[in-house]
This record gives sequence, C-alpha cells and structure tokens, in this order.
Amino acid sequence: MGSVRLLVGLVVAMVLAGCHAQEATDSGGGASLIPLPAARQTGPVSVEEALAQRRSIRSYQARSLRLEDLAQLLWAAQGITAAWGGRTAPSAGATYPLEIYAVVGQVEGLSPAVYRYIPQGHALKLHRTGDLRAPLSQAAWQPWIRTAPVTLVIAADYLRTTLRYGERGIRYVHMEVGHVGQNVYLQATALGLGTVIVGAFWDLEVQDLLGIPEDPLALMPVGYPYE
Repeated sequence: MGSVRLLVGLVVAMVLAGCHAQEATDSGGGASLIPLPAARQTGPVSVEEALAQRRSIRSYQARSLRLEDLAQLLWAAQGITAAWGGRTAPSAGATYPLEIYAVVGQVEGLSPAVYRYIPQGHALKLHRTGDLRAPLSQAAWQPWIRTAPVTLVIAADYLRTTLRYGERGIRYVHMEVGHVGQNVYLQATALGLGTVIVGAFWDLEVQDLLGIPEDPLALMPVGYPYE
C-alpha cells in the first residue's frame, strides 16, 4: 500500500511540474504575449456596494470595452495575488484547474480574436483569430453573446485537481468556477459594467469553435449595460 501511495504521489508531482513548466513557457513567450495594463487593488466601490448592486445583465450597448477594464476583469478571475502564485479565487490544493479565455469582438487595442489569459505576467496570448461572437451565440442559444464586446470563457482541465483528489476533485473544480464567476460579477459591477453567467450551451460545439483542449463550463458576456 505504501509503494502505491508513493507511486501516485510521484505521478501527481510530475503532472503538476509539467503544468508549472507549461505556465513558465507561456509566461516567458516574449513577443507572442500581449501585456495587459496593471490591475488595481483599490477602487471607489466597496465590496458591500458591489454585492448590493450586482445583477445579471443581458443587454449591452454597442460600445467597445476599454483594455484596462478587460485586464481588471481577467485579474479578478484568476490574477496572481501572492509571491508563491496564489490567485484571486481559491483553488483546492492550489491545483488551479481553470483557464480563462476572452472571446473579443470590441475591445480597444485588441483585434477580434480568442485570447487566453496568462496569470503569470498578467498578459494575453492569441489563441484563435477572428470575431467568433456570432457562432458562440448560436452554440449557447444566447443572443446577447453576439452583442457583448467580450465574453469570458471559464474552462477546466479536471486532471489537475482529480489527480490529487480523485473523483471528489470534480466537485472542487465546480466550486472554483463559482468563485471565479462571482469575482467577475463583482468586478464588473464595480467598473460600471454588466455580465451574466451562462451555463446553457453545447459543450463540444463551444470547445470545437474555440479550439480549446479544456472543458468549457461557463460563459460570461460583459459589456456596458443599457441604462
């Protein structure tokens, strides 16, 4: 039994090391990365105010999102807040199974495309070119995804967590999606933006459309709400 546990521990360590190595490669990608404006850690809206004002918003103005606001939203979702790599959202065993993709249509300074958020270095990496809001909207039966300037996609690599916690890790991953979703909700509210979390979509169609290896678990269109 002891040898089995040791073997499992070694496998988990190797996998996690591989994940960290991949993250290091991404963060050191040089010209392939797009630096984001630094995220601020203070603001004019308190947590209490954001909680009281938070609503699900599904109608957006035909107005481009500022790059600094997208940067702030991404930081709220998965930004690094500790020297050892701790992030804005809690993660079981710091396994961090989630990846955040931004399906960009109208963001100042960015071409329409799909970008992956790189927490290390607070940057974007181009993943797939083109404005995919319309087909993403069809895959999710949600017309407001077509009009939102950007949609954040929360996707998961379950193995990062289940290799350590077994089947129980699936629950932990889903809990983490909830943490991230609420972070985005509150940050959007503090920025005067609106969002809604979408769980109704064709999983494989979204995965194929975006060309991502992880499982998409939630979509969050973001934009300026109609008054």
